[in-house]
Order: sequence, then C-alpha cells, then structure tokens
Amino acid sequence: MTRPTIRDLAEAAGVSISTANRILAGTGGVRAPTVALVRDAAERIGFYGLGTIKSQINARRTKYRFGFLLLQPTRTYYKILGAEIEKVASTVQDSEIDAVVRYAEDLSPQSVTATLLQLGETCQAVAVVAAVHPLVLQAVDTLQANGIPVFGLISQLSATGNVNYVGLDNWKAGRTAAWAIANVCKKPGKVGILVGNHRFRCQEMNESGFRSYFREFAPDFTLLEPLATFETSAVAEELTEKLLAEHPDLSGLFMAGGGISGVIAALRTSGRAGQVVTVGHQLMDYTKLGLLDGTLTMILNSPTPKFVHETISAMIKACQSSEDQTRQTIVVPFEIYTRENI
Repeated sequence: MTRPTIRDLAEAAGVSISTANRILAGTGGVRAPTVALVRDAAERIGFYGLGTIKSQINARRTKYRFGFLLLQPTRTYYKILGAEIEKVASTVQDSEIDAVVRYAEDLSPQSVTATLLQLGETCQAVAVVAAVHPLVLQAVDTLQANGIPVFGLISQLSATGNVNYVGLDNWKAGRTAAWAIANVCKKPGKVGILVGNHRFRCQEMNESGFRSYFREFAPDFTLLEPLATFETSAVAEELTEKLLAEHPDLSGLFMAGGGISGVIAALRTSGRAGQVVTVGHQLMDYTKLGLLDGTLTMILNSPTPKFVHETISAMIKACQSSEDQTRQTIVVPFEIYTRENI
C-alpha cells in the first residue's frame, strides 16, 4: 500500500491542498476548527504528518495556570473533585491548562487566606471552596483588584454577585430534601439538621430552603435547631448519636454539610438505620452503599465532570474577557438518587 499523500489528506478532510500545506508548514491563516478537521482526517487515513499537525495545534493553544483551593484531602469528595480537575484540565483541546490543586488542611480563615493569596501570585484565575469570613473576602477583593478572577466553588462567597460562582442552586436543593422527608415520613415528627459550618453560604441556603418548604407545606413537623459538624465525620457521628438518644421520635434527618459517613455509622450502630428518613449530599461509594442498604433515603448529587468542565470553561472565559466584565454565576443542575435508580 502507498503512503497517503497531501492530496489524500485534503480529500479526506474536505479542504484544498493549499490549506493542508499551510497547516503542515505552520504558516497560519487557517481557522482552528479547520485545523482540527484536518487532524482528524490525518488520524483516520494514517497520514505521516500527523505529529506535525498536532504540534501546530499545540503551538496555537493558549496557556493558562489556574489555582484550585479545596477542603481537606482526607474527605473523599474533595479527593474525587481534585482528581477530576486534573483530568479535565489535561483534556481541554483549545487551551493548555496547568491546574494547581491545593487542599486546605487547616480551615481557619487565616490559613485559607494565606493559601488563596499564594495561589494568586502565580495563577491567572483562582477557584476556592471556603467559608465566608471577612479575611477571606478581603483576600478575594485583593485578587480581583489585581485582575485575577476568583470563583466560589460549591459555596457562594458573595450574596451580591460580585464574585464568580459555580455550583448548585442550594435553596432549591434544600427544598427538595424537605420534600423527600415530608413525603416519605409516615407521619409528622421531629427533623434534625446537621450543617458543617454556618459560614458556608451553600449550607445556609440549604437550611433556608429546607425550612421554607416545611413552613409552606408541612407545618406539622418540628424542625430542630441545626448542629454543626465542623466538616468532620467523627463529630457528625457523635451529634447523630445524640439526636437519636435525645429524640426517640426523630423521623427525619437532613445532612447539609460534611461528615455524612459519620451519620451513616451512627444510624447503623444505633439500630435506627432505615427508620429515620435521611437525606444527604454527594454520591460516593459509602453513600451509594447507604442508599442500597436503606440507611439513606436520598442523595442530592452534583455531577462532578460537568461541574468541573463548567468551572474551567468559566475561568478561561474570565481570563479572555475585559476586567469590567459581568461576574459569572453558573448553576449546575443537581441529580437525585435513591436506591431504586443507582
């Protein structure tokens, strides 16, 4: 068999021979979609210059360095999120993304602020999961004043929309959790609420939406005051045990923050698994098992791949736009899981 020629490549891609030659020579003047079309054709026919075409594409890609500050690396969800960020960053076709992922071992405002500012020294845009605190907001303002776009991930950093946001409609998520508990419970009773940290705006909105649904549609239920787990499973387990002991008539439990593995453990060891309608966030191995064995009733899940794609796309857009651009608010629809649909 003869080796495919330039003519064969041009015919396979549906372009002129001169266009194919310009791409191989790297002389420019060819639109990126056309270059991609020729690359795909070269792969199909086994064209000898495929490596050259790919090199030309790589040379055209804009290079970005993006910083990501997530919560503790010991938490399964954030390990999954960090790995997905690195995976998606490596597959962006039109840009070359250097994703710098950091994990906040220390959740104190001082530590989060220091890491945030450090990322801002070398990154063109920064995305962060953080509780709202004056020190953190001051760091965000400093970065944005220096032309570095900041994105609040999962949890909004500002109620006024002056900081970019990618995440769920948490008020709607809270109402959906309330709907599940109110409709699955056989009769009205007490409902416990666990949050990770009251300064996470996403969790405050979760609770707000949760309470608003009960006020509107299920006023016969008694909502207990929220308890803070400080984003740890051990505290969540202890608080769940306390709720079960102090409220034998507990009929529902909403986990709005971190530590759901502790909730699952407490329900199982108490013998109350399956007796308390329990709703939490994020489908992971242990929450999936909790659904399957009936310990959990419903999981509200943010689709991680879509969430990360939206975040990186928004960061690229922010870097390409002028400084006075309108801040971006990107709401990613959440998924609903029960043991019947996983």
